[in-house]
Amino acid sequence: MINNGKQEYGNESITSLKGADRVRLRPGVIFGSDGIEGCQHSVFEILSNSIDEAREGYGDVIETTLYKDGSVSVRDKGRGIPVDYNPNEDKYNWELLFCELYAGGKYLNNEGESYEFSLGLNGLGLCATQYSSEYMDVEILRDGYKYSLHFEKGENVGGLTKTPYKGKNTGSFIKWRPDLEVFTDIGLTPDYFKEVLKRQCIVNAGLKFIFTYEETGEVTEFCYEEGIKDYIKELAGDKAFTDVVFLETEAKGRDREDKPEYRLKYQAAFCFSNETNLIEYYHNSSYLEHGGSPDKAVRSAFVYGIDKYLKNNNLYKKDEKKIQFSDIEDSLIIIINSFSTITSYENQTKKSITNKFIQDSMTAYLREQLEIYFTENKAEADKIAAQILVNKRSRETAEKTRLSIKKKLTGSIDMNNRVEKFVNCRTKDVTRRELYIVEGDSALGSVTLGRDSEFQGIMPIRGKILNCLKASYDKIFASPIITDLLKVLGCGVEITSKHNKDLNSFDINNLRWNKIIICTDADVDGFQIRTLVLTMLYRLTPTLINEKRVYIAESPLYEITSGKNTYFAYTEKEKADILAKIKGKYHIQRSKGLGENEPEMMWQTTMNPATRRLIQVCPEDIEQTSYVFDMLLGDDLKGRKEHIELFGHKYIDLTELS
Repeated sequence: MINNGKQEYGNESITSLKGADRVRLRPGVIFGSDGIEGCQHSVFEILSNSIDEAREGYGDVIETTLYKDGSVSVRDKGRGIPVDYNPNEDKYNWELLFCELYAGGKYLNNEGESYEFSLGLNGLGLCATQYSSEYMDVEILRDGYKYSLHFEKGENVGGLTKTPYKGKNTGSFIKWRPDLEVFTDIGLTPDYFKEVLKRQCIVNAGLKFIFTYEETGEVTEFCYEEGIKDYIKELAGDKAFTDVVFLETEAKGRDREDKPEYRLKYQAAFCFSNETNLIEYYHNSSYLEHGGSPDKAVRSAFVYGIDKYLKNNNLYKKDEKKIQFSDIEDSLIIIINSFSTITSYENQTKKSITNKFIQDSMTAYLREQLEIYFTENKAEADKIAAQILVNKRSRETAEKTRLSIKKKLTGSIDMNNRVEKFVNCRTKDVTRRELYIVEGDSALGSVTLGRDSEFQGIMPIRGKILNCLKASYDKIFASPIITDLLKVLGCGVEITSKHNKDLNSFDINNLRWNKIIICTDADVDGFQIRTLVLTMLYRLTPTLINEKRVYIAESPLYEITSGKNTYFAYTEKEKADILAKIKGKYHIQRSKGLGENEPEMMWQTTMNPATRRLIQVCPEDIEQTSYVFDMLLGDDLKGRKEHIELFGHKYIDLTELS
């Protein structure tokens, strides 16, 4: 019935999607997304079938190719997909597997049928990928025959072709192109394949994956003979402070009393490191991005085990709070690789599992094994305990510091939130505003009188600031000189240290200045203050250097007068050039400190955009900058001595400037 131009909602309004449309019109239901993530998942569905075959002992090599036109192929050496006539179903198996959702050979895993532990469970992947393809070609070797199939946009073309095959090989070859009519993005990249295949060889010990990228001809092989144990060793390198622990067990149980019993087996490999931390979970070879049951087990077991060790050995301070998993996570590298004959995934994308028995079994086993490990390896247990306490106390200090910094650095600079001796400018236009960082009160006076108060602000540095490469964050942020300067800048701080990442508050959009100009005397003390300010910016706000917002104001070394003319020389060569041009008498005066300069001279030589000289601090060679800062101002005493021995003679003349 039509009502006001609209179709009335009635019995005739109900329709159902049929055949390929069930996937082609709603790919997100099956693949979790209609974008590139869904397209990637369709690839994994085909790959997982070959992995299941290999895990059952059929084939040890899987070949995958990404072609120039965006099509993909997967070839395995398994038993070959059964596609011939099935008398039980009175249909060809190829129709069931490629053209019917919820048809497959993995529904009876728990009853010892074709597959025991498999990635595929729902009978969706093969059919859904075929339905979502522009085309799909299939070649299968089994039972002495070569079987061929061709599909276009979810429909079979030409039926099943069956020809005798005398070779000994068996296996399946599937080539298809994801359909842009189904997915909004089919731009598969080699990086996706490399990541997925590496993950699969990690959890399928000894299985080799060969990936070919036709565009460049690049061929990459992936294989870990000892699976997760080899991978943990690779990750940790020589940075781990414990050996790799490898655990493996099997169990039987049920998620609820009225549910069937099923088999579970799992491996765990872990170590502790100060340089790297990683936690990954896999179930039936599927990477569990969100974890679920294994993640809950690891969190519970490790907090329980390490907390118990700390208590039993009186390592907590009086009234100290209990550790959190984040304190452990900072130094933990662990991979859990589990398999079960019944699995409850959150959804078809298999990124999390919810089995209660798996969680309970893993929790109990890991608690027991950690207690044994700590008892049998006292030296390593003490190292772990000490590092976890360092992480914990660092986190707690960082949280206190973060709250303190938030108070100190946020808010506008007004009558209620003043910065001592800071001189603001009038304009609110950030693209014009310049901040001069100067040393001392005397320089503050002359620079303030010599500036253009419309767009130039002044921030004095009262004495020498901390060496921010050596000082801890709590000391840095206890310094009023540093916190005042950061408050004036307005953009917060950048913290990359994993133990202090909560302190990060940087936002360049909050920067109150277009240029930050460091202006110090041209003597040893001035150079040192300049270096310490640069060091502070390099450690706490490196983006300001990367964005080329930081400058150094050059001060003249000499003031030369001849009659009514005054010249300023910034180098010895400039002095010589000026003297060569002067005809009559002249007077040379070594430039005084900034505080002794006349305001007019300050404006002309240091502050007037038309006549001043600014050196832009550039990020081009950031690695070299990092090395020099660390070597000259860090903890490498030996390296610093060697550098001075090799290059110190070049800077001897600077001592004459003081």
